[in-house]
Amino acid sequence: MDFLTGIPSPEISYIDLGPVRIHFYALFILTGIVIATTLADFKLHRRGAERGSMLDIALWAVPFGILGGRFFHVITHPDDYFYEGADLLATLRIWEGGLAIYGAISIGAIGAYIGARQLGIRFLTVADAVAPGILIAQGIGRLGNYFNQELFGLPTELPWGLEIPSSNPAYPNGLPDGLLFHPTFLYEMIWNLTGAALILLLAARLNLQWGKVFALYLIVYSTGRVWIESIRIDPSEIILGLRVNIWSALIGLTLGILIFLVQTRRHPGLEPSIWMPGREPATEGTNEPLAVDSAEDKNS
Repeated sequence: MDFLTGIPSPEISYIDLGPVRIHFYALFILTGIVIATTLADFKLHRRGAERGSMLDIALWAVPFGILGGRFFHVITHPDDYFYEGADLLATLRIWEGGLAIYGAISIGAIGAYIGARQLGIRFLTVADAVAPGILIAQGIGRLGNYFNQELFGLPTELPWGLEIPSSNPAYPNGLPDGLLFHPTFLYEMIWNLTGAALILLLAARLNLQWGKVFALYLIVYSTGRVWIESIRIDPSEIILGLRVNIWSALIGLTLGILIFLVQTRRHPGLEPSIWMPGREPATEGTNEPLAVDSAEDKNS
């Protein structure tokens, strides 16, 4: 007897509360942002920052990241938005799905740099603190793709295949009704959450700082994205025979390895503090800098 004969697709992707329509995609994205911000704030506080510091940084990083993610998604899927009679306002409707992770990370980093600089905290310290939370947030965000019935993979006969109705505009032309598809949202969610746990463990065991935790994030996420992207069948720009997101993942993987190797060579020890030079807060009532690197904190 088969206990699992396919994962059914949700019949709804939003709920209406009076005049307000809440899309599950947006809800999962916001949930991930809150979790990532909370975890990063906890880690920064353990190393001496005031509680809420990461929230101040997120006020810069999140809008930059959303804009960057949407921009990169639109320019890498031009046929979805730019055609005769197209509604150009669709390029702004983020809640309908469509955020490019690498665009969000690269542009969001600019916002994080601005926010960190305003607080006087080293940017690489912030990047390390937020990296595991970003991976958790991405895993949660993939549930939004599930509710939107999008970004699924090749047909499969595996018992956990995803049911997609043939009425779905994303259903591949020419294929018979009733097929199951690889639930790539689930694969990536499991990969991301497992990867986040691994990064947290390695960061604590090896005392990784100086951007090395963020480098691990790039390595872990990009590795998974290469193989998951290779079985997706949603339309994509092709460059030299590969989907554009595979190229993005390969670049992310290479960059992560380079950052880890370079920073390991340049900074074999620990950061002197989380603060930029000359920005250390003074201990109340004295002119002495606040000590922030206790033995316990060095495991952060």
